[in-house]
Amino acid sequence: MNKNEVFCIGLMSGTSLDGIDLVYVKFDKNRYKDFEIIFAETIAYTDVWKGDLQKGIHFSSDKLIKLNIAYGELLGKVLLDFIDKFQIQKIDFIASHGHTILHQPANGITLQIGDGQAIANITKQKVVCDFRTQDVQLGGQGAPLVPVGDALLFSDFDYCLNVGGFSNISFQKDDKRIAFDICPVNIVLNFYANKLGFDFDASGKIASQGKINEVLLVRLNSLPFYQQRPPKSLGLEWVQENIFPLIDSLETDVSSILRTFVVHVAMQISKIIYKNNSVLITGGGVFNSFLIENIAYYSKTKISLEGEKLINFKEALIFAFLGLLKLDNQVNCLKSVTGASKNHSSGEIFYPKL
Repeated sequence: MNKNEVFCIGLMSGTSLDGIDLVYVKFDKNRYKDFEIIFAETIAYTDVWKGDLQKGIHFSSDKLIKLNIAYGELLGKVLLDFIDKFQIQKIDFIASHGHTILHQPANGITLQIGDGQAIANITKQKVVCDFRTQDVQLGGQGAPLVPVGDALLFSDFDYCLNVGGFSNISFQKDDKRIAFDICPVNIVLNFYANKLGFDFDASGKIASQGKINEVLLVRLNSLPFYQQRPPKSLGLEWVQENIFPLIDSLETDVSSILRTFVVHVAMQISKIIYKNNSVLITGGGVFNSFLIENIAYYSKTKISLEGEKLINFKEALIFAFLGLLKLDNQVNCLKSVTGASKNHSSGEIFYPKL
C-alpha cells in the first residue's frame, strides 16, 4: 500500500437543489493532480427535504439548529448507503460542504447545515466540514472555496468555470489566484421552469422557444453587482431581492424569461473568458446545451467539455481535497480569492463518539 495514497469521500449540495453529490476519490499526496474519482453518485432530494432547504432561510434559530442536526443525520444515512452500494472498504476521512442556508458575508454570517458530529457518529468516520465560517470571521467572503483545488488540480487550464446554481470562475493573475461569483444561473432558470411543472429546462428547450426581452436584459446587465470588483460572492438572498422582483415586473412569459436570462448569463460569463480556448467548464449547467451555445457565441470561445464525472462532481471532488488539506494543516482558503485577512486552513474536524 502506498502510504501517500489517501482515500476519502466528498459531499456537495448546491444551491440549485439538484441533490447530494458524492465522490469516492483517491489522492496521491506527492502529486495532487494524479487524483482518481473511483465512484460517484447524485442522490435526489425528496420533495419534503427540498422544501425545507428552500425555506430554511426563514427559519427561527431553534428550528435551524434542529434542521442542522436532521440534515447531518440525512447525510450520514446517504453516506452509509453509498458505502454499502459500492462496497467501499478504505476511508481515511469524509469531507462535507453541507448545504448553504444563509450567506451574508458583509454581515459576518454564513451557514452551511449538516452537523459534522451527526455524520461522524452515523458513519463511524472522521469528518471535515464547515469550511466557510472561519474565512468570514477573518473578514473574507467565505466563497468561492473551489479555487484552491483549481490551482492545484487543474492548473493546465487558464480558466476554471463552474456553471451551477451560480456561475463562478477562478484563474491565475500576477501570481495570485483570483476567483469570484459571476452571476446566478440554475437557481433562476430552475425556479421559472418549476412554474411550468418541470424540475429544470432540459437542454434549454423551453428557453430556445422564447423571445429576448431587451428591456429586461439591459436591466439585468445593469445590476450594481456586475460592476463590483472581486472578491465578491452571491447567495439566494441576493437573487430574491434583486433578480426575481426585476424579472416579474417586466416579463410574464416563462419561455421569454428563460431565453432572456440565458443570454444574460452568457453575456456576463463572456466578459471574462472572451476569446480564450483554455477554459475548463463544469457543473450542471453544462448539460443545458442552449446555454452552452450562447456562451460559445458571445464569448467567441471554443467550448470543450471534459468527462461526465468531472462535469458533475468537480465540486464534491474539491471539497474532498479541501478536507485533505485541512487535515494536513495546509492552506485551503486564499485571501486573494475571498478577501480574508490571511491565507488559512479552514474547516472543523469531528470524530465519531462511541
